[in-house]
Amino acid sequence: MKESDSPEEALSIEEKSELCQQRIGYRFNDPKLVISALTHASVASSRSDSNERMEFLGDAILGMVVCEQVFRSYPEYLEGDLTKIKSVVVSRRVCAKVSKSLGLEECLIVGRGMLKSGMPRSLLSDVFEAIVAAVFLDAGLEEARKFILRFLDAELRLAAEGHSIGNYKSLLQQLVQGSCKGSPVYRLVGESGPDHSKYFEVAAEITGKRYASAWGRSKKDAEQRAAANALAELRGEEPPFPNSYIQKLMNKAENHD
Repeated sequence: MKESDSPEEALSIEEKSELCQQRIGYRFNDPKLVISALTHASVASSRSDSNERMEFLGDAILGMVVCEQVFRSYPEYLEGDLTKIKSVVVSRRVCAKVSKSLGLEECLIVGRGMLKSGMPRSLLSDVFEAIVAAVFLDAGLEEARKFILRFLDAELRLAAEGHSIGNYKSLLQQLVQGSCKGSPVYRLVGESGPDHSKYFEVAAEITGKRYASAWGRSKKDAEQRAAANALAELRGEEPPFPNSYIQKLMNKAENHD
């Protein structure tokens, strides 16, 4: 590996390694791993010495951990919902957002040209995946899982709470206003489960008529599903989120507690 000779690069490789470890809150047993994760192909002596291989591994670990977390946390979600949530959480946008929030652009080991042209978002995304791989290689899967969820759990919850399963409330609002029937009202009609794993039942009402209720792991999620059920009934279709299916999952979860 060769160091960049850019005069703009004030920190040495060792200083960047130390700064990175401080900012991510993880101390490597093998400091060479974090240096490899931070080294871009523009400054590596060969592409095999850059972070590209670690990025490949980190991407796979990131996807697996997020998939498992979503699968376990949201047992009522179908395969399509799980796929949408996962694609949001592991996207380049989110990974770059995490890197930027940690200030990892200052830790990247890059060539002079990259410094002059500005850091593209793809570099920030790639370095987060590479660091995930470095943590995995340094301490194993469980430590990598903790590392990933420490920075992505909030993004995962945000994606799961209605952002990735369709904005059914907006669609229902447009349909109801178009027919001059006012606005839908969402009623909380039930709750179930312990405080740490609670489910909520919500029903949509339009001019006093209540439509098929739906369950969710948050009130926002339940409202989205209730809106989807109301849309289906208004169209003469079967509700897409029948309570029988959700209640079976809740009973199964309660039996495991």
